[in-house]
Amino acid sequence: MTVRRRDLRPLRTLRDHRWFALLTMTRVVGAMLAIALLLAHRVTHHDPYLAAITLVWTPISLAVLRQTQDWRWAPAIWALDALAAFALILAGGDWRSPFYVYALTTLILPATALAWRTAFLWGIAFSGLYGGVALLTEKLPADTLENTIRLETLATHLFVPVVVTTTLAYSSLLLDRLRTARGESERLALQAERQRIAWELHDSAKQRVHAAHLMLSALDTRVADASSRELLDGALAELRGATADMETSVAELRAPLDGRPVDELLRERAAELSRGGVATIDVAGRLPSLPPLVAAHTYRIAAEALTNAVRHAGSSAITVTLASAPEAVTLVIADDGVGMPARPRPGGHGLRSMHGRAETIGAQLDIGPGPGGRGTAVALALPHPGGTP
Repeated sequence: MTVRRRDLRPLRTLRDHRWFALLTMTRVVGAMLAIALLLAHRVTHHDPYLAAITLVWTPISLAVLRQTQDWRWAPAIWALDALAAFALILAGGDWRSPFYVYALTTLILPATALAWRTAFLWGIAFSGLYGGVALLTEKLPADTLENTIRLETLATHLFVPVVVTTTLAYSSLLLDRLRTARGESERLALQAERQRIAWELHDSAKQRVHAAHLMLSALDTRVADASSRELLDGALAELRGATADMETSVAELRAPLDGRPVDELLRERAAELSRGGVATIDVAGRLPSLPPLVAAHTYRIAAEALTNAVRHAGSSAITVTLASAPEAVTLVIADDGVGMPARPRPGGHGLRSMHGRAETIGAQLDIGPGPGGRGTAVALALPHPGGTP
């Protein structure tokens, strides 16, 4: 049977958490049910050994699958897992085995990882193998086809795996579609909000700042006092900086992420900022796929940190380090500039905005000295998009 997976690698971590939890719960229940039935009435002469094997094998199999995520989604491991369950049925000597429910739990991982048509074929194959096991137990009387009760029982045992596999596969597909639709809805809402803010900045705030700059510029020839001129020049410089910041913000707000990876966008932004030749920017590492809202805020925080390092820190080299671990996703933007000022820059709201964005997505943002106490390091830690496996 050809195994064809859905291309859902960005969702693998989430699937690990969701479906492995279901596997753990049902396998433990199946094991306890089998042991209880073995203890309740005699099935074979070696019932205590079967119960002991089940009691040992269940936690070992779950522990191995939990620690080795690559194995967890390998068809060969699924097949071995099913064969182990069939071996317990054979050892019981009866196709109406206490281990039938236990065997059904081996269908959870293939059913939720394969395309639903392929999962359906996997269920058919499982039923076929189970039918072979029923014959090997020699507990399938020759008159089964003539005995209505036996025939119904056998048909049920053969049909249930197909139903379980198909139902789980279709449920997994619906959940993935629902997540995709929710992500698209978030993306459209963010895009509309960005456009609205961009219009307000361009049509209102930027025009007011420009008007204030023109009025102060008109006073340039009328101010003779040195201290007053110094204040005027400082105010004009701040207005020019504010205008530049707003232009950058408007440009970024009008450039939607469109589902593109955050690391790709950061590399583009780094290339844009490097063109001025003020500082070299190196971006290393990759990030996993992030939900639209988290991706948008993550990119804005990192882009703001890069802009600050280029425009205000006097940096010659900036490094962006991206990393993903099971427990968290991290971004570190470090520069070799002058470091954080003792007092916040007048009119600067960038740091406040960065902290607000981090709080919105449940991330931790730390801003402090860079490596060796030189420059500034901005470190953002995000909860992993799939949770802890």
